[in-house]
Amino acid sequence: MRKLLAIQTAALGKDFAEAAMPGPIAGMERKTVFSPRPAVTCVSSAVFRTGLGPEENGVRANGWLDRRLLEPCFWKQPAGIVRGPRIWDGFRARGGRTAIGFIQQSLGERTDAVVSPAPIHRHGGGMTMDCYSEPRGFYETLRAGNGRDFALWRYWGPFAGVESSEWIARGFAHYISSPGAAEFVWCYLPGLDYDLQRYGPESERAARAGAEVRSQIEMLAGAAREAGYEILVFGDYAMETATEGASFPNKLLREAGLFSTRPVRGRLYQDFHRSAAFAVCDHQTAEVEIFDASKKREVRECLEKDPLAAEIEDISAGGEERLRLTAKKGAWFAYPWWEKPREEPDYASHVDIHSKPGFDPCELFADGWNPFKISRDTSLVRGTHGRAPLPCAMYSTVPFPDGLPLAGLSAAVRGFLES
Repeated sequence: MRKLLAIQTAALGKDFAEAAMPGPIAGMERKTVFSPRPAVTCVSSAVFRTGLGPEENGVRANGWLDRRLLEPCFWKQPAGIVRGPRIWDGFRARGGRTAIGFIQQSLGERTDAVVSPAPIHRHGGGMTMDCYSEPRGFYETLRAGNGRDFALWRYWGPFAGVESSEWIARGFAHYISSPGAAEFVWCYLPGLDYDLQRYGPESERAARAGAEVRSQIEMLAGAAREAGYEILVFGDYAMETATEGASFPNKLLREAGLFSTRPVRGRLYQDFHRSAAFAVCDHQTAEVEIFDASKKREVRECLEKDPLAAEIEDISAGGEERLRLTAKKGAWFAYPWWEKPREEPDYASHVDIHSKPGFDPCELFADGWNPFKISRDTSLVRGTHGRAPLPCAMYSTVPFPDGLPLAGLSAAVRGFLES
């Protein structure tokens, strides 16, 4: 039975790897793999597990607006969101076992073991840190490799950093060295993402993060070799320097009378029921939901005034009118629509990835002296991604072809597992 450890590594771009992580890693020479478009976490994870593009597997971004509920759906975790077969289906049918960890949209996945952060949001505010694990002993094995619980506050927010990857790497090194470990193991190392967004991919802080993540990969690869696993390391997107700053398409739509708000005690909340359109922002792309088809041309003309938007595409489908914005190099899209600080919704000032109708990288920055509030200063963001299928780094003990798109690498992994 084939044994393979796949390590998906956030923000492991080819150019970044050449500069900050030069030479082979754990004896593996660097090759190139191209991320899908948009190049964001959930899209890449869905493409890798299915070998299908976003239009086929149903995951077009990290988040979207549910047109029936008129609610934002960012970072939803059920595996059923991802349509299509899994690259390990044939492998499992022949008796192979699969384990995945910290992969987006993995709860209830068709695997033998799965673990993912799944905090409990308390009714009185705050959250109880926890990880979902099936079987429960899977998480306990990972914990045994670290001697402590996984710290969710290191996974996202102002205190997020490479320590999150350290816990995952140590946990999976312990797991694959344990009796009864699955033969195909896929885990995610998020650690590069944070400082590359905070300080930019060319910064000294990013280089230090690269050195630490490299050590984590080498430690995990060493354990894999000892346990008889082949190894695959691949980046899911490449970060570029945010030289142009943030664009605010929802401010343009509101100024044009195409997006409406609901004032509640002085704060301006979104009112999708009365709006003609809204831009769901996700790094360097934004899907503009058009609720009033008669105003589609007006919406497009409004957004064409944005100097930071490089491209506007019509991606309407299934009777739903929709445009996609792509940012210029070095620019990104921010979701806010208000002009005055006192008008911001209450969720704007803290980490709330599910309530916000758009991705908010400002959650990586504390609001000065108060560690429980986040900054709303978009100029702090120094790195961004998603605009184009930029080359990512790939390392492997298996001779997978160089220069594949991620869907092609997925197909190659399926072929390896079934051979």
